[in-house]
Amino acid sequence: MTGQSTENGNAETTEINEPVGPTAPAAPIRFPSDAELMAGENALAGIDLTDDGAGGADGEGPAGATAAAGLSLPVRPEGFRAGFACLIGRPNTGKSTLTNALVGTKVAIMSDRPQTTRHNVRGVVHREDAQIVLVDTPGMHRPKTLLGKRLNDLVRETLTDVDVIAFCIPADEKIGPGDRFIARDIAESRAPVVAVVTKADTVGREALAAQLLAVDQLGDWADIVPVSAARGEQIDVLADVLAGHLPPSPPLYPTGEITDEPRDLMIAELVREAALEGVRDELPHSLAVIVDEVMDPRGTTPGSLGPVKGAGNRMQVRVSLVVERDSQKAIVIGKGGARLKEIGVRARRGIEDYLRRKIYLDLHVRTAKDWQSDPKALAKLGF
Repeated sequence: MTGQSTENGNAETTEINEPVGPTAPAAPIRFPSDAELMAGENALAGIDLTDDGAGGADGEGPAGATAAAGLSLPVRPEGFRAGFACLIGRPNTGKSTLTNALVGTKVAIMSDRPQTTRHNVRGVVHREDAQIVLVDTPGMHRPKTLLGKRLNDLVRETLTDVDVIAFCIPADEKIGPGDRFIARDIAESRAPVVAVVTKADTVGREALAAQLLAVDQLGDWADIVPVSAARGEQIDVLADVLAGHLPPSPPLYPTGEITDEPRDLMIAELVREAALEGVRDELPHSLAVIVDEVMDPRGTTPGSLGPVKGAGNRMQVRVSLVVERDSQKAIVIGKGGARLKEIGVRARRGIEDYLRRKIYLDLHVRTAKDWQSDPKALAKLGF
């Protein structure tokens, strides 16, 4: 690894450039142009949308026409269902871990720190009989800042637009005021509510049975399902239950698409996840991450980027970590910049895995005093 740490005004910079092994280039996704779609009297007239994939490999027949257009048209059997399922609960109840387990891959960052999720994360579960669009929401809590109030408002707005609600309650914590508050809040929801007892692997059978009984008495639920996302236990059962509450509908997302998260937002979240590893309790709430620039030397006019850092025309990714006080800035940077370098190495691996492309990651740490309660700062940070 080659890295350097320099201070310039109120910004601390670390440049991470360590190879992590070869990665396969991303397969390009091409959608048909308007001219292709409009060619002839009806360009799609010869495509059987219920075709099972059989057809000539030379581009003739339904499958060939679909492949030529660059489309992946999912098969929709009779009785197919599709819709939105919202995961709701207190902070740190395992919603993001459960989202990733249901999707089958990582679409939401995870941390043992409360209030890690700060925006709605969508993950798509593809099944033969259904397509479940999961919406992982920030944890509902008693807000102490303007940011906390806005996150609660975001969750409430989301609940009005989903087909089923999954209320997550951990098996290893007694039901408390936060759970009761959420239960009352969703009692009048038009969507059915499935109570999901998460982290079932952390307690014994008797304790789990007691928690299931307590959850049953907490509200009137459409179903109650205990799960362990860490061990993959009961995940298929929960997917069956959620799918059963969805309306008949064609697929809402193309086959193979697992999230609609914007690229820059995913990059920022991966950096924030890396920064949350092993930090003090007060820092997670005060840390925000924004992507300043993502530039590809291969698609840019020579000289417009300035000197390209890193070998092999790596994608140039510049990110800012924003904290509220200079003392927090010192925590993120660490002695001699060591902590920031660790964050960069960990984040770059996740970003390269996500982009399937080598990158050069440039991190800056900046201070925005009390940004969680500043409306202008919140707007600049995307909240």
